[in-house]
Amino acid sequence: MQKKEIVARFTEAGFLVNPAVVEYISECGNPRIIEGVISSIPSGTVVVMPKDVPGMTQFRTDKLAVGVSKTPEVLAGKEGSSVPLNDPESSFSMFRDRYDTLSKMMRGRVNPVPVEALVRQGNRFADQNIGVIGLVISISTSAKGHRLVEIEDSTGVITLLFNKDREGFSEAEKIIPDEVIGVKGTLAPQSSGGRGNGMVFADTLFRPDIPLTHTLSPSKEPGCAVFISDVHVGSNTFLPECWEKFNNWLDNHEEVGYLLIDGDVVDGIGIYPDQDKELEIKTIYEQYDKVGELLSNLPKRLKIVLSPGNHDAVRGAEPQPAIPEEFREKFPSNVTFVENPSVVNLQSVNVLMYHGRSIDDLIKFIPGASYEHPGTIMEAMLKRRHLAPIYGQRTPLLSTEKDLLAIRDVPDILHTGHVHITEVVNYRNVLGINAGTWQSQTSFQKQMNINPTPAEAVMVDLSTLGYETLRFLK
Repeated sequence: MQKKEIVARFTEAGFLVNPAVVEYISECGNPRIIEGVISSIPSGTVVVMPKDVPGMTQFRTDKLAVGVSKTPEVLAGKEGSSVPLNDPESSFSMFRDRYDTLSKMMRGRVNPVPVEALVRQGNRFADQNIGVIGLVISISTSAKGHRLVEIEDSTGVITLLFNKDREGFSEAEKIIPDEVIGVKGTLAPQSSGGRGNGMVFADTLFRPDIPLTHTLSPSKEPGCAVFISDVHVGSNTFLPECWEKFNNWLDNHEEVGYLLIDGDVVDGIGIYPDQDKELEIKTIYEQYDKVGELLSNLPKRLKIVLSPGNHDAVRGAEPQPAIPEEFREKFPSNVTFVENPSVVNLQSVNVLMYHGRSIDDLIKFIPGASYEHPGTIMEAMLKRRHLAPIYGQRTPLLSTEKDLLAIRDVPDILHTGHVHITEVVNYRNVLGINAGTWQSQTSFQKQMNINPTPAEAVMVDLSTLGYETLRFLK
């Protein structure tokens, strides 16, 4: 059912309607819900809210059952958990796991028909509203400007046509390779041979997404966590004076019990051409030793969680292993090393840490996306329930038995970095934090006209999930 029709029906009945309610009814595809809601709305109601819709009763979904603890608990991304397949060229099992995992999140909304049945027995589904779910394998635009998307499920391949004149076409333009989507629509008329012609005219697009019923789930215990990323120790653009101010600030704020560092803790060696000309510390061991010294000077009460990024001394393919022990000699004992990505529980608040290299690819494929607004990309990851869906671009992906970059459980906080620009967003009650950097503008960023936000951190009150951006540049 089209969203304009839903809004019009409520307007006819004399009500305004919350966008979340419109989204919910559209996804359910059952117009009878509207009449049921209208008949049960209390007198005096002006705007129909989620609380007025029985199916949208607020409850927590996808939440891992973990008790309150002052010590960070690694729920995913423990050291040694990302094991590559023996045949690195084979990624079938990983993509099959991706399809199985993400399609289950949409199955109840889409009620999919197997692709093979649509192609071979098209007459059974003629003139019916049908659903289908698949992994995107190709995207193109027709001569008339319509969007053609080829998808594959476990039984076959079929083409979806998104009409450029239909409502919601802007979302169809944001479909990217290798994501899992669902649609409702109608099957194209049969060919003369009695078979379906392998095309669905799409009416409604579905993604795994964060459930509309997802609610905030703060800690029942007081405590604060600080989120940073991209420290880049070793670079001649690292800002030691600003780091010292940050250190002093932590000394005077005992309510902060956790520090999460989301990758690129060092600048690395040989990451890009002529990098040696921009290094203050020339060897990788000395860079990590310096990081260890910096962390050792921070308050001992802090529980520090550290994950790698593409500048760190680990393999480039994601998921990335934790920083190896040979580089940890100078690190204090209060540091927990995790893989990239990882899920860490802080006093029952689940934080999904992902450095964010896939942002480079998502910006390339999503119209309107840019480095200046990483919040848009975090929302794109949450909608698709995947951190790095696109295979074969700038982000190398490791072939694993299970897809370890799928967002299986809804986090309370998504913590990313990589782009050196601080931004915080709230998408369906998931807090998205991109935590900036601790180096000033690099020569590469000058060429790309990227203006970083250096020496910033984001503090989150775990008991409310309210946040504050802290700035140490001045």
